[in-house]
Amino acid sequence: MNTFFTRERVIGIIGILTAIALVFLVQQSVPAGATSTLRIPYALGAPGDAPLIDIVLPTAISIWVMATALVVAALAMMVRQRIDLAPTYMGAVIGVTILSILLTAIVNDRTDIVDMLGRMIRLATPIALGALAGILCERSGVVNIAIEGTMLFSACVAYIVSLLTGSAVIGLLAAMIAGSGIVMIHAVLSLHYKTDQIISGTVINILAVGVTGYLRTSVILPLQTTVYAGAALPQIDIPLLSQIPVLGPMFFQHRPITYLMLILVPVTSYMLFRTAWGLRTRAIGEHPRAADTMGVNVNRMRYMNVWISGFLAGIAGAWFSIEASYNFDDVMTNGRGFIALAAMIFGNWTPFGALAGALLFSAADALQIKIQGFDFALPSQFVQMLPYVITVVVLAGVIGRARPPAASGKTYEP
Repeated sequence: MNTFFTRERVIGIIGILTAIALVFLVQQSVPAGATSTLRIPYALGAPGDAPLIDIVLPTAISIWVMATALVVAALAMMVRQRIDLAPTYMGAVIGVTILSILLTAIVNDRTDIVDMLGRMIRLATPIALGALAGILCERSGVVNIAIEGTMLFSACVAYIVSLLTGSAVIGLLAAMIAGSGIVMIHAVLSLHYKTDQIISGTVINILAVGVTGYLRTSVILPLQTTVYAGAALPQIDIPLLSQIPVLGPMFFQHRPITYLMLILVPVTSYMLFRTAWGLRTRAIGEHPRAADTMGVNVNRMRYMNVWISGFLAGIAGAWFSIEASYNFDDVMTNGRGFIALAAMIFGNWTPFGALAGALLFSAADALQIKIQGFDFALPSQFVQMLPYVITVVVLAGVIGRARPPAASGKTYEP
C-alpha cells in the first residue's frame, strides 16, 4: 500500500530538518564575519613540533553551504526514490552535523583536526570490536545482545588481573578468556536448552552489572589500597609510518588494542567472505538445513563462532579498563555494546560496514571531548547524546531495510 511517508521521504525530511537546525545554530551563535581555523600537521616530525597548515573557513558561509547541500541531496533522493543511497546520505548528515558543531564551537579560534580524527579512531575501537563479535554470532544464526555484558565483565576481569600481576598484557589475555566464558553461557542456553536468545542475552547483561558492581566493591577497591600496581597499555608509535603527515597521527600512533581492531576488521572480512570457514558460517546463518545436508555440523559450528566472538568482545572490554584508562567503574562500558549492535546493522552485517558505523558513532564522542575547552553555546549534554540519537535512527530502520541473516535467532534441530 502506497504511503506518503516512505523511507526515502523520511530520510529526506530528517536531512532537511537537520539543515534548518544548523542554520538556526549559525544565526544564534556565529557573529558576522567570524572564521574557524582547522590546523593540519603537514610535515614529518613529532606532532608537537610539526609545521602546521591553517585552513581558515568563514564559519557561517561554510555551514550554509553544507546545509544547502544536504537539502539538495535530500530533495534529489526523495524525487528519485533511491533508498540504496540512504546509508551514504545519513552518514553525510551525521558528518555535516558534527563538522558544523565543531566550526561553531571554535569560532574565531583554531583546533587540530587531525588530533580529533585520531581520537575518533581510538574511540571507535570497542564499538568496532563489539560489532565484529555480533557479526560472527548473527552470521552463524545466533542473536547475541549480551555483548554489552560481556564487555563489562571482561573489563572488570582485565583490571583485577592486571592489578594482581602488574601486567596489562596478562590482563588483556584474562579479559579474552573471561569474554569467551561468558558467551558460552549464552551459547549453551540458546543452542542446547533452546532458550529465547533475546532473553538469554538480557539476563547476561543484567548479571554482568550486578557481578561487576560486587567485584568492584569487594575486590577492586581493597586491591587498589594494598597492591595497586601496573599501568595501562602503552602507546606504540609505528616506526616511519607514524611520521607520515596526517595519516601517521591518525593510524599509527595508538595503543595495542586499537591496532588489533584495525587488523581484525580486514582479517575478519577476508575470513568471512574468502574462506571455506566463512562460506560455512554464512550458510548456517542463512539456510542451516542446506548446510547440514552438505555435511556441516550446524550447532557445533555455531558454538565455535560464538566462542570466538567472546574473545573479540573480551578485547573490547579490556579497552575500557586497561587501555583507555587504568581503572574500573560501575557500568563503564556505558552502552557501547548496544551501540556496537547498531553499527553492525548500519554496516549490513559486514566488517568494513560495521567499522564505518563505529566511526560515525565515535565521531560524536571525539567532538564532545574536542570542544570542551571552547565556549560553545549549546549544553554539553546535547553533544553527549548524539551517539544515542544516531543509534535510535539506525535501529528505527530509516536508513533502509536492514536484512539480517535469514536463520538469525532460530534454533536448529538436526
